[in-house]
Amino acid sequence: MSTTEILELIKKEPSRTVKTEFVESLKRDLERVKFVDLKFTDMPGLWQHFTVPITELNESAISTGFGFDGSSIRGFKDIHESDMLFVPDLKTGFTDPFSDSTVSIIGNVKDPETGELFTRDPRYIAQKAESYLKETGIADVAYYGPELEFFIFDSIRYDQKENFGYYYIDSSEGSWNTGTENGSPNLGYKPKFKEGYFPVPPTDSLQNIRNEIVETMIKSGIGVECHHHEVATAGQCEIDMGYSSLVRMADQTMMYKYIIKNIARKHGKTATFMPKPLFNDNGSGMHVHQSLWKQGKNLFYDKDGYALLSDTAKYYIGGLLEHASALCGLIAPTTNSYKRLVPGFEAPVNLVYSKRNRSAAVRIPIYHTSDKAKRIEFRTPDPSSNVYLAFAAMLMAGLDGIKRKVDPGEPLDKDIYHLTKEEATAIKSVPSSLGESLNALEEDHKFLLAGNVFTQDMIDTWIDYKRTKEVDPVRLRPHPWEYHLYFDI
Repeated sequence: MSTTEILELIKKEPSRTVKTEFVESLKRDLERVKFVDLKFTDMPGLWQHFTVPITELNESAISTGFGFDGSSIRGFKDIHESDMLFVPDLKTGFTDPFSDSTVSIIGNVKDPETGELFTRDPRYIAQKAESYLKETGIADVAYYGPELEFFIFDSIRYDQKENFGYYYIDSSEGSWNTGTENGSPNLGYKPKFKEGYFPVPPTDSLQNIRNEIVETMIKSGIGVECHHHEVATAGQCEIDMGYSSLVRMADQTMMYKYIIKNIARKHGKTATFMPKPLFNDNGSGMHVHQSLWKQGKNLFYDKDGYALLSDTAKYYIGGLLEHASALCGLIAPTTNSYKRLVPGFEAPVNLVYSKRNRSAAVRIPIYHTSDKAKRIEFRTPDPSSNVYLAFAAMLMAGLDGIKRKVDPGEPLDKDIYHLTKEEATAIKSVPSSLGESLNALEEDHKFLLAGNVFTQDMIDTWIDYKRTKEVDPVRLRPHPWEYHLYFDI
């Protein structure tokens, strides 16, 4: 199929999410584009792909899909039912910045036997969440704006066998390297622990790399608001995207991770979205800004409300806080997530809401007073999550709060980390481990099943996978610090 014919197919699917940049790049590169890279997400949240010559992207393949082995994809199918289909969504296409002569297209997974979209496909779950929102009549669009933090390191080594276990991270700007010789002049300018926010270069050694990342994102159709070094030493960064609708933002977040990892590698470095790679410094969160709109009106705004919040917004917050323990099984879904969710490192462990206050799980930004800018910011999620599932789950919790008019209580406008003991004991907090979060999700997931957005099979599969593949393997292995504590007993 020619690129011209692809353009004609796109025209048959009018949508405001069709990016001009993609269409224009195809027009410019009619002879250059030779391949189509087909991308989808496995259950834990990692992008998978396979590539076909552009001649294979015909109208029949677009409607019926491309076959692949679902038993080799985490969380999908067993070997006796492995045949699956990838169905491309042409509206997601972008010129791949890391693969010559290639256009990338994101899509969905379909079961060839039933002809239905696959209920464990994370992207399909997010699409169902958007459809369910409209069915409720509460709103017609949910806007999301995640702030993903990440580290760019110079090197990472890790291993564990029966008789040893270690990890070793290094970064030229790591505070631990102030005294190293390391075969070259040590020029200093290394951010101190918890002091990486906002020094200029040369202390911020990653300015030009982030510039290149942002330039690549913009060329790929992602709107970017700003970028900067983050609080932690050793290359913690943040790049903020402009808000978009739920599924589109989840697609962009997958592109975001892909671009950051590949440009870091291009410069001989490595990027990670692991929530807590460093001991004794800040971890990486994914603060998610959210708002609901109906017929062009922001439902979260009320000029007379607390922090300009409407009752609808407060009920939405009530849903997030009431279901927070269960949500953690999806929005903080790794054992490492709970190394981040501890007091003292700007971690939002306290299940309260407040304006401006970054120690609360839900913060109400008050930078601007415009009705269009009013939103809530849920700070507990982290970037190890599968964003399709995380965004969908947060929306379902918020909608449940609105439908049931869940009162979030009074806001807490003070530093939660400096409350009296009596005040602190009255505040609920997030679970302290992935195991606890999965137990909470097992007990409280009815809100996710509304509208058949999540299925019981999906919830059961997720919990079983996390327990058997992540919780148990970590639980069974000795920790290096245990030798410090117990070897001489």
